Amino acid sequence: MSHTKPKAGRVFHALGDSTRRAIVERLSAGPVSVSRLAAPLGITLTAVAQHLQVLEECGLARTEKTGRVRTCRLEPAGLAVLEQWIRDRRSMWERRLDRLGELLAESEEGA
Repeated sequence: MSHTKPKAGRVFHALGDSTRRAIVERLSAGPVSVSRLAAPLGITLTAVAQHLQVLEECGLARTEKTGRVRTCRLEPAGLAVLEQWIRDRRSMWERRLDRLGELLAESEEGA
């Protein structure tokens, strides 16, 4: 796994897939083995491994192997990237809406 900071676009891309969103939802309850993760999804272990690779590459998940068991866990770094992206956009739009409100108030005063 890369140790660079995850990019919001990669995280959004990863979460654009419903199976990966289901995996993230399951991992939010705590670490789980790949086989237990695959069971309710109705897909092969290979397919789960491929989805996990995408989630790992964007910083949303981490897997580690202990003996014969590969365990997955949610990695907060990817979620933090999304939180920052949302905060940045919210701040920008709040400023724009405040300015729009000021312009509308000025136009009402001048009418």
